[in-house]
Amino acid sequence: MKPKILYLALCVLGIIVPYWQFVPWVSQHGLNLPLFVRELFATRIGAFFGMDVVASAITLVIFTRVESARVRVSNRWLVVVSVLTVGVSLGLPLFLFLRERELERTQSVAHA
Repeated sequence: MKPKILYLALCVLGIIVPYWQFVPWVSQHGLNLPLFVRELFATRIGAFFGMDVVASAITLVIFTRVESARVRVSNRWLVVVSVLTVGVSLGLPLFLFLRERELERTQSVAHA
């Protein structure tokens, strides 16, 4: 399987898995951000996962900016939007897909 196809499959998984838990919570509580944050940080283990995701998201946004400049990845803004709307579970495979697509394009131009 080509990496590009694998990354797209991981994008789908990265949307389904988090929203599988989030959608029922929102249907029960609405978009109650104070409650969301309170429940996320209600235990130390929850806070651990919450802070891990925040650190990962910041790292991904910085990596996307640096790597996009090096490889000339277009539409990198989609990664930031995906991190803010879904999370790292979508943002990372989306960036890898965009990067792989650009690398394939660059290699096909170089071989032509």
